[in-house]
Amino acid sequence: MSDSKTRKARLTLAALGVLVVGALIGGGVTAATMLGGGDFKSGEATPKPTTAKPSASSGGQQAAMTPEKARKLVLAKPTGQKDGLSTGFSRGPVGAISTAVYFWEEYAFLDDQKARQQLDAVVSPDADGYVDEQISEVRKLREQVGLPPSGGTPAGLTFDTTVNAVRATSLTGSGGKVVQVWINYDRYATKADGSPDDSPLKDQDTDLLLKWQEGAWKITNEPQYRKKRSFARAYSPHSHVSWADGWQQVRHAD
Repeated sequence: MSDSKTRKARLTLAALGVLVVGALIGGGVTAATMLGGGDFKSGEATPKPTTAKPSASSGGQQAAMTPEKARKLVLAKPTGQKDGLSTGFSRGPVGAISTAVYFWEEYAFLDDQKARQQLDAVVSPDADGYVDEQISEVRKLREQVGLPPSGGTPAGLTFDTTVNAVRATSLTGSGGKVVQVWINYDRYATKADGSPDDSPLKDQDTDLLLKWQEGAWKITNEPQYRKKRSFARAYSPHSHVSWADGWQQVRHAD
């Protein structure tokens, strides 16, 4: 593990520890993210899925474009709910992105039983051992913050994860059968009395590999795709570098 990744893991653990203890004894609340949320990196960014860059009359105008100024990518609406996840996204980049965003916003990262149900539904059968690896991470995280290894979210504590922007990359050429989706997100916590999170976890990055399989987008970790992963530049809504790298803001359909 790199030094930067180690520091992030420690900060994550510290934040979650404060949050859980705060919920149990009625103290302050901060937000948290899951440990082990993939560093999927290597490959080439694809064109924007539905909101291509506006045509520019000059290089200066193009350089000034940022994710905040551009039209947001409207996510596809799910057509159903099953196993704790939204379902029914079609093939294509918007479908892949929508699958990734809805999964990340709905993922029970602190409840090993619900997380397994969700992962069993969305992970590719070709991703050998991936579900068990992720459940192991959930249980380690629970133990490290003083919770039993198996169980639900502490009573009175709820989380709200909001995805701000995505960066989509096809790992299989123009066919787009396998897509890497980088996600920038915020995570907030709320106590049973409805009091807001004093220190939410903001501007976090993670990514997922999704493969079109059995009529749906499935999360995978197969080696032949992992080696094609790409690094994303840091996301900032006001950065022309983030826009040039392929980051797009997203919004849910009305």
